[in-house]
Amino acid sequence: MTNVDEHPTANPDLEVVGDPSERLARYVARTEIPLDLLALLTLWIILVPPSDFGPSQRAINFALTIRIAVSVIYGIDLAIRTVLARRHLHYFTTHPLVIASVFFPPVRVIFSIRLIRSVFRKGNLRRFLVAASVMVLNGAFIVFLYERHAPHSNIHTVGDAIWWSFVTVTTVGYGDFYPVTPQGRITACFIMAIGLLTLAVVTAQVASTFVSQGQRQTEEAPSDETSTAELSLPELHRRLERIEALIVALSTAPTPET
Repeated sequence: MTNVDEHPTANPDLEVVGDPSERLARYVARTEIPLDLLALLTLWIILVPPSDFGPSQRAINFALTIRIAVSVIYGIDLAIRTVLARRHLHYFTTHPLVIASVFFPPVRVIFSIRLIRSVFRKGNLRRFLVAASVMVLNGAFIVFLYERHAPHSNIHTVGDAIWWSFVTVTTVGYGDFYPVTPQGRITACFIMAIGLLTLAVVTAQVASTFVSQGQRQTEEAPSDETSTAELSLPELHRRLERIEALIVALSTAPTPET
């Protein structure tokens, strides 16, 4: 095996199997985050069947257009990667998830897990909160589309769905709104999981901040004491010399005659 074959790709999360091309590695590094965000932003419109977007043909056509456009974007991305790869057929056959995302775009969300992994690797709390917020909004829209015309449903507007999603993700659970369809309840389970994960991450971040502050204070305290002790030594010597001089003076002084 040559050194070229052993050259790693620039992105360890999306390994380019059998291809050492730097152009492909650079392309993947530039496009992975925008494509991951696209997968998160369009999750609600991809998972819900076009027939649930409304009775009008215009709403159905809108949903179909978005679904086809997302698949085309993923198809173009796959084509570019295959062309940039040194072994075109090998790259195409060794990336089944990328191929599956072309025909079923929600599969691309699997790659979006990198956004969450990067939080634990780099401590990027802001990126995690953005991804979690997008997922919660996705869940709200999905529940709205499934629940708005369901029998005995109490979620009929987007506002109701968003309010319910934030009440759920914060584990408050007022119970004023709740899903009644199987699809809505499945989505609710994912939102609950996001809420628990968000609380865990935020709590860990806050605890880590307090622990690091305590460690810094502990490390700084000895140095302060040492510097104070060093500064007081000359003063201590001066005081000892004064005490010694007073003792000598008292011992040599004549005693008064009675």
